[in-house]
Amino acid sequence: MNESAEPIPEKVEFTPIGYVENDYLEPGHNEEIYGKVSKIILRKDLEDGLYRVDELEKLYILFYFSKSKGYKLIHRRHYDGEMSGVFASRSPFRPNGIGLTIVEFLKVEGNVLYVKGLDAINGTPVLDIKPYIKKLEEKTEESKD
Repeated sequence: MNESAEPIPEKVEFTPIGYVENDYLEPGHNEEIYGKVSKIILRKDLEDGLYRVDELEKLYILFYFSKSKGYKLIHRRHYDGEMSGVFASRSPFRPNGIGLTIVEFLKVEGNVLYVKGLDAINGTPVLDIKPYIKKLEEKTEESKD
């Protein structure tokens, strides 16, 4: 272990920055959600953090699986039916219950973001929003050399 490393905290707490509003009311695997529009209602005191978000095409949305209880380390994946570890899947049943989805940015009105493709249910707490920047995320093999 690195002697200068900070000790790992026993607990980490987050305060949601907002919540999801859509018509996806119950947890479960549903491919239709990726074609639907959701609103992310940001706390009013954080609205200035949306400055220039309208310049982006896609966003990462990090959220908390507030209705998922418990987890299994090995389970069957929805997308291919294969058995895998939880860290090799997109299961909402995770040790920390954090979800991550890349969404299409549609528009912003005040403290409300309109996005398409968010696989989170109505009322889901949003933890963070980050830009998806294609040239940084999808580096070519040439740029890795």
